[in-house]
Amino acid sequence: MPNTMRKTTTRKSASKAPKAQQHIGIVKNDPYLQPYEDAIRGRHDHALWKLGQLTQGGKQTLAEFASGYEYYGLHKTAKGWTFREWAPNATDIYLVGDFNGWKEKAAYRCKRIQGTGNWELLLDEDKMKHGDLYKMHVHWNGGEGERIPAWCQRVVQDDETKIFSAQVWNPAKPYKWRRKRFKANKSPLLIYECHIGMAQDAEKVGTYTEFKDNVLPRIVKDGYNAIQIMAIQEHPYYGSFGYHVSSFFAASSRFGTPEELKALIDEAHRTGLAVIMDIVHSHAVKNEIEGLGNLAGDPNQYFYPGDRHEHPAWDSLCFDYGKDDVIHFLLSNCKFWLNEYHFDGFRFDGVTSMLYYSHGLGEAFTNYGDYFNGHEDDNAICYLTLANKLIHEVNPNAITIAEEVSGMPGLAAKFEDGGYGFDYRMAMNIPDFWIKTIKEKRDEDWKPSSIFWEVKNRRVDEKTISYCESHDQALVGDKTIIFRLIDADMYWHFRKGDENENVRRGIALHKMIRLVTASTINGGYLNFMGNEFGHPEWIDFPREGNGWSYKYARRQWDLVDNHDLCYHYLGDFDKAMLEVIKSEKDFNSTPVTEIWHNDGDQVLAFMRGEIIFVFNFSPTHSFTDYGFLVPKGGYEVVLDTDAKSFGGNGFNDDSMVHFTNFDPLYAKDGKEWLQLYLPARTALALRLKHEDEEKQNNEQNKTKSH
Repeated sequence: MPNTMRKTTTRKSASKAPKAQQHIGIVKNDPYLQPYEDAIRGRHDHALWKLGQLTQGGKQTLAEFASGYEYYGLHKTAKGWTFREWAPNATDIYLVGDFNGWKEKAAYRCKRIQGTGNWELLLDEDKMKHGDLYKMHVHWNGGEGERIPAWCQRVVQDDETKIFSAQVWNPAKPYKWRRKRFKANKSPLLIYECHIGMAQDAEKVGTYTEFKDNVLPRIVKDGYNAIQIMAIQEHPYYGSFGYHVSSFFAASSRFGTPEELKALIDEAHRTGLAVIMDIVHSHAVKNEIEGLGNLAGDPNQYFYPGDRHEHPAWDSLCFDYGKDDVIHFLLSNCKFWLNEYHFDGFRFDGVTSMLYYSHGLGEAFTNYGDYFNGHEDDNAICYLTLANKLIHEVNPNAITIAEEVSGMPGLAAKFEDGGYGFDYRMAMNIPDFWIKTIKEKRDEDWKPSSIFWEVKNRRVDEKTISYCESHDQALVGDKTIIFRLIDADMYWHFRKGDENENVRRGIALHKMIRLVTASTINGGYLNFMGNEFGHPEWIDFPREGNGWSYKYARRQWDLVDNHDLCYHYLGDFDKAMLEVIKSEKDFNSTPVTEIWHNDGDQVLAFMRGEIIFVFNFSPTHSFTDYGFLVPKGGYEVVLDTDAKSFGGNGFNDDSMVHFTNFDPLYAKDGKEWLQLYLPARTALALRLKHEDEEKQNNEQNKTKSH
């Protein structure tokens, strides 16, 4: 080839301008993240590297990697029984139980699998049976102890001794699923947060079956399309609300058998309810005999060493997310609950605690630099990212929700955009705002501009679950919204006809707070069990301080069923509110368009699709012919917080169609004046009526008159 040709080619390639690097997705969506793009890319690349490592460069899927529960633990095989445990620090392991008089016997001695930290025991079929109780007797250099296997799938507590043991679980008739496939309705996601044990009227621990038979029908009737169940993973202390987990693969036996939990989920799916599990991977109970705290003489087997070993506020242990074996354990746990019990997804508890070395304690998170200052646990971030990839690989329609308070950007953004892959994040700012407003502000000082800002304060590329209060506000030491509003008058003036002004105020604001929160969602809405009707009692689990009483660890459904009391007003309103939201097609995709706000009048109006929501937060001022510019047409009232059927005064005639008034100044925009009567402390939802609907209604009325 001639030299001239080579020179020409060289010149051409040199003349090409270098390609500008494309911003990663979450930075494209939020230019303020540009100074931190290197850190964002670094976290993303770390997750990609770890994904490649765990999948052997793509030779296996992440789902295939996360199959530890099929290998470890106790399994019935065609030849008998197989037991395996990961315990690298152990020097000897025996199974002891009902089958050998709880004595170490040679036939039940495990063998270390050469070159690994795994132990194995193969047994003939007659060596144990369904229902037998057992534990591991573990030896290590300098000590020994009885332990519950980390991967066991059934743990029970003795009623008298209160001792927990693993249980052989191999029923003669395995559960046969009636519904093998289920696709959740997420348009929008309407979540009923619940706890199995305290879901009954009776002063006792409720069961999976009682929940299925008694509570599920209520939830379906109320209009929710998902339940989020707390306290599924086995936990030694009932009063921990399920957040101090000891056995991660065992469904809590205090509520019933695995088959009864499966039957509950099966029935939920039959009725159209998705079932989300409140999963705890942020920490573990410190217990050694029941939990993972010192499984085989090594307290750091599953947990970080040194200063990071314990959570300073939760009295619990922190997983070491940098260990492949721990990642394997936790990812397998996710896959297990999806496959074995057909859960539709997870609400990950305590994500803030996982993200930061400080666990978020004492940090304000006032600017973006606080999320990228080197105080973040990259191992935990990587784990959460992989967990989301795994869950959606196993079930593309699965739901993942992050309980996260710091506001970490990208948490609920797509993995390919540099996010962590959650479908939703909890809008934890909203309940905090409502509590602060009720506690610190006079009714006259409630500003619609602040309310509107707070309920829709979220990142554009991340969906959220909005809520007024969760279980947190219902616990002893805190107060629900209804109790902050009404307090002791709940006990003395909640009978119809006996309401005082404090009760009337509380009922009115309870409805308005919920409506403005639910109507501005961009993903989903959550309510904790009983809060929809203003449950009057706090939650207090049996403990020494209350004489081990179940009086406050239950739900008093009789209150909402009694139509002589005011509770049903709130419950009926909640149902009607959800109906309105569901009536607008693709509610999540409709923009929240502000029509008007006036802090002086305390009036707010906005539109979603063809529904207008109007709020008058003023405690004293009612307005006649209050006008807004809206798309021209006739509007019918579809929800009125002041309706008598919801405990209001019924000042408006809700059968009226409200027609807009022409204004030549706005004719080109297709807008006219909608003028409404707005009583004090009330809200309306109005829907635009189409001409064909009006014609149809007129024809029906003519037919009726003939």
